[in-house]
Amino acid sequence: MSVAAVSRPSRTAPPGSGALAWLKENLFSSLGNTILTLLIGLLVVLALPPIVEWALVKSVWGPAPSQVCKEAEGACWAFIYEKHRLILFGRYPFAEQWRPLVAMVLLFGLIGFSCFRRFWKGWLGAVWAVGLVLFCILMWGGLFGLSYVETALWGGLPLTLILSSGGIVLAFPFAILLALGRRSQLPIVRAICVTYIELIRGVPLVTLLFMASFMFPLFMPHGVQIDAVLRALVAILLFAAAYLAEVVRGGLQAIPKGQYEAANAIGLTYWQATRKIILPQAIRIVIPPIVNSFIATFKDTSLVVIVSLTDLLLATRQAISDPAWRPFFVEGYVFIALIYLVFCYAMSRYSRYLETELHTGRRKR
Repeated sequence: MSVAAVSRPSRTAPPGSGALAWLKENLFSSLGNTILTLLIGLLVVLALPPIVEWALVKSVWGPAPSQVCKEAEGACWAFIYEKHRLILFGRYPFAEQWRPLVAMVLLFGLIGFSCFRRFWKGWLGAVWAVGLVLFCILMWGGLFGLSYVETALWGGLPLTLILSSGGIVLAFPFAILLALGRRSQLPIVRAICVTYIELIRGVPLVTLLFMASFMFPLFMPHGVQIDAVLRALVAILLFAAAYLAEVVRGGLQAIPKGQYEAANAIGLTYWQATRKIILPQAIRIVIPPIVNSFIATFKDTSLVVIVSLTDLLLATRQAISDPAWRPFFVEGYVFIALIYLVFCYAMSRYSRYLETELHTGRRKR
């Protein structure tokens, strides 16, 4: 017996959907929004063509002498071609710059590997430990036939990544302990954590960097020296941990009291309840502000230029100091701005992905 196919009538889109409805709802919903949209559109129309003409149409690409750039009417991207190794690797020995490049690829691989939930296992810590050991061997050398390179010669993007990733990874568990300590029932523990958080949050990062770089060595015994990069890393870690602790504390306070009572009812100890029930929920709630703190920490690493560490910003300034290429400082700053934008945007997008993956918040239907 053959069954005749039943044709279903095509469904029309519900009222209020489509591109025109979206434009009306988001850009022209009121008189004020309409005026603001038109002003921004006018600004884009007026500003975009000259920027495109300067950056793309009349610009100089590829290898070219500085004199050619001076005669051109557009951007001189030949400056980036000429100085990209100094900008990206600082004063690291020229012949050994393949090592920081491989080290960065290794670090990116570890970060990318850790972004997938299916790899969040106990062995992930061991993978990171091995990867960081290889990273240090590549940067420092002194083993496997690699020449030793002191940290005073480190610079550029590798140094920025070391300070930012190291500060973020090490500050996060410290921040959790501070947040738990601030909510502790023990007065001494609570007082210590509150004092630390308020003291660190009450001073700028520049102050901590100056203390770590110039004041702290004065209190060390004669002949004892601590690496300058390590001192800056500790200062960034302490600063980031204080702000992250308040973010985590906000998540802890958002957990309903019934969750604590339920954990006590089934006989869990304080640390078991915190590790298995309270802390996972609290961190899920505050994923956006946590990532916002991570982004702020990544950008704040540019302040180490004040204590003479050759990060990405100082390396660009050193490249611009060449008299032949000094007029093209705008191109150098645009280049590193794009690097910061890529990293910060990647962290922001991963935050959105993680919120969806962990089912935080309310999804739009």
